[in-house]
Amino acid sequence: MNYQEILGSDADTLLNHQCKGITKEQITLPSARWVDEILMDSDRSNAVLANMSRLLGSGRLANTGYTSILPVDQGIEHTAAASFAPNPIYFDPKNIVKLAMEAGCNGVASTLGVLSILSRKYAHKIPFVMKLNHNELLSYPNSYDQIMFAAVEQAHDMGCVAVGATVYFGSPESRRQIQEISNAFALAHELGMGCILWCYARNSAFKVDSVDYHAAADLTGQANHLGVTIGADIIKQKLPTNNGGFKAIKFAKTDKRVYNELCQDHPIDLCRYQVANCYMGRIPLINSGGASSGASDKAEAVKTAVINKRAGGMGLICGRKAFQRPMQEGVDLLNAIQDVYLDPTVTIA
Repeated sequence: MNYQEILGSDADTLLNHQCKGITKEQITLPSARWVDEILMDSDRSNAVLANMSRLLGSGRLANTGYTSILPVDQGIEHTAAASFAPNPIYFDPKNIVKLAMEAGCNGVASTLGVLSILSRKYAHKIPFVMKLNHNELLSYPNSYDQIMFAAVEQAHDMGCVAVGATVYFGSPESRRQIQEISNAFALAHELGMGCILWCYARNSAFKVDSVDYHAAADLTGQANHLGVTIGADIIKQKLPTNNGGFKAIKFAKTDKRVYNELCQDHPIDLCRYQVANCYMGRIPLINSGGASSGASDKAEAVKTAVINKRAGGMGLICGRKAFQRPMQEGVDLLNAIQDVYLDPTVTIA
């Protein structure tokens, strides 16, 4: 891959940066033996170990320690119109699974409806991850609350390898969501499935003086730390865009060393801090691919993959950039992401 062409002026700093605050020797790095060497020491059952091994052993990144997951829950989270009008074939769930399979993803994460309508045909062919809760946009006024749409038992019965859920950490509803998802994850583990948590910071107070700190490294890092505490096996987080959220909102507690020792204002350092909050990488971090912005999507996706990999992350979970375009272009974009993780020249910083 021609990184100079794709990354442009960012190529040198992204490919050659070295983290000095939290070094690669201090974190658990992604590995094909993560289940055997890390997860097996936990209280997870044999069935959970088997299902997580199946997820990590599927697709183009099989047995590399890295993951590429196609997530399509946006029909609820962002409305079907906003999500699928750019490419109407994805109103049909069949094409969601087809895209994931043709792109060689480790798995497909979607809603109860999408996965259940196809489970008998595909659950044994590609790992399914069922999203349990959603924020729906039809209620007015919208409260931006994640509510349960599905039962853990339904995911188990259709053959899912894992369940997924979102908590809006920092929101007025977060305490209820934490309790709901902690209970759901406990049941999922009991039934033999892995658990993936979308750890999003959300509160209007996280915007200060026109600066948005929802993706600040310190706030998202703490969200990750809460997420691993309730039993997540993989953390999904937005790529950090800045730092200093705790200092700006003047709430909770932090330490100056987060800003002048552990992190530089470099995207790989900021992402490394997210990894550190996932028990120093014992619980893997995957970053989201973000919204589609058109022609620049491939370059943005490759850049995010480089940052995540060099920070010590496990992969990307990329949806809209892939499915809001013709299918073959979506396949090519997902393959470009995967190629970063297959490329031995892209090393851990």
